[in-house]
Amino acid sequence: MNAADVMVRCLENEGVKYIFGLPGEENEDLLMSLAKSSIQFISTRHEQGAAFMADVYGRLTGKAGVCLSTLGPGATNLITGVADANLDHAPLVAITGQGSRERLHKESHQMLDIVQMFQPITKWNTVIVAPSIIPEAVRKAFKLAETEKPGATHIELPEDVAKLKAEKECLPLEIVKLRRPAPDYKALAKALEFIRQAKKPVILAGNGAIRKLASKQLRLFVEKTHIPVVSTFMGKGAISDADEHSLFTLGLQAKDYVTCVFDEADLVITVGYDIVEYPPEKWNPAGDKKIIHIDFTPAEVYTQYMPTVEVVADIAYTLWALNQEIEDNLFPKERASRTHDVLERHVQRDAGDADFPIKPQFLIAEMRKALDASDILISDVGAHKIWIGRNYQAYEPNTCIISNGLASMGIALPGAIAAKLAKPVAKVIAAVGDGGFLMNVQELETAKRLGVAFTVVIFNDNGYGLIEWKQQLHHKKSFGVTLTNPDFVKLAESFGARGVRIASVDELRKALAKAINSDDIWIIDVPVDYQENFKLSDELSRNTCEIIK
Repeated sequence: MNAADVMVRCLENEGVKYIFGLPGEENEDLLMSLAKSSIQFISTRHEQGAAFMADVYGRLTGKAGVCLSTLGPGATNLITGVADANLDHAPLVAITGQGSRERLHKESHQMLDIVQMFQPITKWNTVIVAPSIIPEAVRKAFKLAETEKPGATHIELPEDVAKLKAEKECLPLEIVKLRRPAPDYKALAKALEFIRQAKKPVILAGNGAIRKLASKQLRLFVEKTHIPVVSTFMGKGAISDADEHSLFTLGLQAKDYVTCVFDEADLVITVGYDIVEYPPEKWNPAGDKKIIHIDFTPAEVYTQYMPTVEVVADIAYTLWALNQEIEDNLFPKERASRTHDVLERHVQRDAGDADFPIKPQFLIAEMRKALDASDILISDVGAHKIWIGRNYQAYEPNTCIISNGLASMGIALPGAIAAKLAKPVAKVIAAVGDGGFLMNVQELETAKRLGVAFTVVIFNDNGYGLIEWKQQLHHKKSFGVTLTNPDFVKLAESFGARGVRIASVDELRKALAKAINSDDIWIIDVPVDYQENFKLSDELSRNTCEIIK
């Protein structure tokens, strides 16, 4: 048994089902060991696609997704997806090859210091120097990747080490379930005191609120107290947007209706909120809000985010403990339900406008109708992401996947592949801009080879719409944002997928219905009217808060 065999044996012990990556000379022995294992190696068309697949797989399952590359350019291509997982707190383990140790000390072909490169974008990373350390290294990589808050880790396996014979039997280490800490009773008592004293509290549900059992306990807490909930883009679905306690989503980089809820709140309870998701100065500009911080880790030091009390513990257990102590009907139910109804009318007000080119709001509403509550929408990054975050209603955790930490374009198509592997029964839509779609379009071949079926909806405006929007707002002109696109229908067909370009609202509805229920990959090219972006910015600059009072 050589070191590569030991590595694969340890990966099997961790329950790894898939490894996404590309073959190379320096990971050759590891691939040969994988060929004899129970793990399915999925060869992708680009390492970035492999990392994004591992990223989304980890986010949806809670188990670390695994990606693999060779040295040099293979490793550098992984970086964006690994960094995305780390900032989005998705568990991921990256494995890279490396040249022989005898050439590490000198300038050499494709030789880069990969461990040093990955240090700022991972929770932990290391190089394997002997077969005997592999069981510890693999166990540590997975334990740290999956421990709250989750993130990315990295293991480098040099090609000469991979060939070494294990001098003794290197058995995988036992996986011991980690029990996370319970909340401090004094912090819990202080939190209860502030909640009882509040007049207009609001809950801000972040990325951590959708993990483990946190969502279940949050829903019970909200039903018991009637405190309204606003989610971040990555906290969507923590409570159902159909629930009258939901005040939808915070995340627009302007004065949106939901921001006004925070203006009048005298207490903000943050649950699993990551600063990276949405800066606190957007909802607490003066930095004077009374805040209860409930999370797995202490709060970041931030002028506009200075919690009055921090309950640092398992989120689900903290909410459970609050549920045991808090009174029923602590606040009037009507406050949440009235605001919910007002916000729904205004946030969704254009969803019924059947114009052409299609309004983003209308397209999002049609995608929502086409999917069941447990189906999955994965958003790429661009202007459409803002609309999806703001308007798309999520009813269950992890059914609207938005990258809002690194916020990298190109995630949705490879992410859709991972979503179908993680949740085979769910219908999946990848919502992309024309810019982001072409960044990883090559993974259509990977999807066809795997036989997974999903729908890609392209919000097509022949440009980098989000950047044009920002440039126009800031400079009253735009530059460098215009694109020309291929024939997306012919492009889809060249990969063996199905494609359609929409020319009317009726065509859109028919195409969505057909694609969603198909056993094939569909590309739906939808011309969209991004003048809506500018209307939104103009409207929200005027008397926003008067609308919901």
